[in-house]
Amino acid sequence: MTTVRLPARLLVTLALVAAVTAVGTWAVPAGAAQRVFADVTEFLVGAGAAAVCFVTARERTGRRALWRNLLGAALVAWTLVRLWWTVRDLGEPGRAPAVTVADVGLLTLPILTFVALVVGSMALPRPIQASLRRDRVALVIDSVLISGSLLAIARSALPGRLFDPAGQDPWIVGIATAYPVVDLVLVVMGLLLMITRPSSRAARGPLRLLVAAMAALGCSDTLRLLHLSTGAWSPVESAGYLLGPALLGLAALSNRGLPDDVPGLERVDREWLHLLLPYVPVVATGVFIAVRTGSGGRLTSYEAYLGWLVLGLVVARQMFTIVDNMVLLARVSEGQQKLHHQAYHDPLTGLANRALFRERLVLALDAYHYRRVPVALVFADLDDFKLINDSFGHAMGDKLLRLISERLLSAVGPDDLVARLGGDEFAVLLERRPPEAEEAGERILNALREPYLIDGQSVVVSASLGLVLPEAGDKELSADVLLRRADAAMYVSKRRGKNAMERYTAGADGGPNADLPHLLARAVGAPAEYGFATFYQPIVRLTDGAVVAVEALARWTDPVAGPVDPDVFVTVAERTGLVAAIDDFVLDRACADAARLANAYGRPIDVHVNVSAARLGRPGVEEAVLRALERHSVRASRLVVEITETRRIPDLARAVEVLHRLRRHGVRVALDDFGSGYNALAQLHSLPVDIVKLDSTLTDVEVDPERAGALCRSVLRICAELGVAVVAEGVETPARAQALTALGCALGQGYLFGQPAPAHRLAGAVPSQAGPPSTANLTS
Repeated sequence: MTTVRLPARLLVTLALVAAVTAVGTWAVPAGAAQRVFADVTEFLVGAGAAAVCFVTARERTGRRALWRNLLGAALVAWTLVRLWWTVRDLGEPGRAPAVTVADVGLLTLPILTFVALVVGSMALPRPIQASLRRDRVALVIDSVLISGSLLAIARSALPGRLFDPAGQDPWIVGIATAYPVVDLVLVVMGLLLMITRPSSRAARGPLRLLVAAMAALGCSDTLRLLHLSTGAWSPVESAGYLLGPALLGLAALSNRGLPDDVPGLERVDREWLHLLLPYVPVVATGVFIAVRTGSGGRLTSYEAYLGWLVLGLVVARQMFTIVDNMVLLARVSEGQQKLHHQAYHDPLTGLANRALFRERLVLALDAYHYRRVPVALVFADLDDFKLINDSFGHAMGDKLLRLISERLLSAVGPDDLVARLGGDEFAVLLERRPPEAEEAGERILNALREPYLIDGQSVVVSASLGLVLPEAGDKELSADVLLRRADAAMYVSKRRGKNAMERYTAGADGGPNADLPHLLARAVGAPAEYGFATFYQPIVRLTDGAVVAVEALARWTDPVAGPVDPDVFVTVAERTGLVAAIDDFVLDRACADAARLANAYGRPIDVHVNVSAARLGRPGVEEAVLRALERHSVRASRLVVEITETRRIPDLARAVEVLHRLRRHGVRVALDDFGSGYNALAQLHSLPVDIVKLDSTLTDVEVDPERAGALCRSVLRICAELGVAVVAEGVETPARAQALTALGCALGQGYLFGQPAPAHRLAGAVPSQAGPPSTANLTS
């Protein structure tokens, strides 16, 4: 059994009221003295309660201060009337107690208390939010509706003589009746708020005290109405005029800003009470009156008026319920639209996301298949966007993505769909034929090339684009296939120099199934089991064509998709973090084939192995190299690690340490594709390099002998002063080989000297005019 514990203040208040009432009843003589005693004590209690309300209001702000000030003002008005009564009783000791028109001032207390309740209700939100104005009006209607129903029941159940004071002025009777009626409305309103609104002890505390105060005042007001014909009532019957103001003062003292409980299911479960409670007394009233009239009773005019009042309030309440429901439905619809937008749009840029883009792409392909509506897809990936985030911060990167989205929207038509697929990847769905689609792609590329002004800084970023259109033989083309093809075309664009657009063509990237680069993910763990192999391309001495080394290259023939171009799978591997597995596989196979290569060329051959720049500075590279050399008993001096250029080295200082340690073991270091991407003079200056491999863009000296020749000659001179060997890549014609030799380049690599091939298909040295070359030529 739960024990209800009353606060100390409430116990003291109840004890004081009981003591004062006892003194007035037994210690003060009946008659005028007793009336004066009651007036004085009620005045003192009211004044004290008003002071408490004003003092506590100064300690608070907002609505918590407002409703206390309202109660204080109500108590001041009520106390002034009590003061007037006291003066009259002292001036006219023998006057008969009676209700006068001046007593209408006492209604100030319930009226301002009513306003305080309405103000306080605004801080007690309903579980389902509605308009505050409608919510307050509905609260008032519910309170009056329930009160009217209860009054109708009381009027029908109680003897009629109780409500018909003989010989009294109707105005006086009306004033006296208004007190308990308003008190009842306030009690009902407070109970409704306690039942349907608050979800915290802090909110219920003052409400309980306020309801108790109005109930105490209502009891005394009702007894006063019943004694209206006699004009006298005892101190016990008027004790509510002491207890009521005292409880209002306690209500103002309570709730010192305690935090509300976390709203939970309690609020939601109580919403049905808010809807049903007003109608319970209405139904009870209807049943009571129906039974009474059915048994031969007649309705009085008072009961009829109450009935019509209740009926009107029910109709008004229903109207507000309908409006609330309409507002709720509108909000639900708005919420559903917001959720739908969030589910299908990117929160940063507002563009369509991958889910919406794929749905629209499926519909576009259906229109293409069945109605021959043209369709094209542009896939865009920003070049080196990570540098923007690393250099300027992610906030700048987000602003740049929003500006890029605006550029994309302005570069296409209103019927085209632009989407952000994630990160720095965008896609555009076009309803265009091939020539128009290529023009749109070029517009997009040119728009993205323009500098962006962000926070006073000019930022330049480029993009690699892939364009794909359905081909005549694609009878079962799906959205996934089209996306993969656009992805593959974009990879080729990025691998071939970035800042350009490549159109997907079957066979251009390794075969008709080259649109399946994501099959690479299956090769993790054991690449050889999924069609990976190591091919070798010779590096020769240009003066006599003698092979001095070979470069080990990864090649992939997927069991299902067939051959996949390195431009596709290498870029995919670097972007997805799978490049380490491929690098280690090629490194291990190259060391394992060292003996076979020596047999093929009749002497030990140096082996060049690629290592992605993104791996340098991270754990695992040094261990993998040394483990492969030890496993296959290969001298470290025969291995050359080539740093590929497609990714920036994440931790340059640590990468330098790793390369120094490898060189101390005897492994040499080469800088691949020098002159493109990140491998430029800065890398040559920072990294411990033994060999530089000139990119094909610097070796076309036979095409542009003056400009290209000057650049190539300058690099050769710098490398010679640094003691670094130079290998020219992309040597495909005898004219280029002769021009490079004339400039002083000693070593070359390209299709002129042999295409990449498996170790067992390698012939001997390229026909030479001199004796067997020394591998020392690579570093001499």
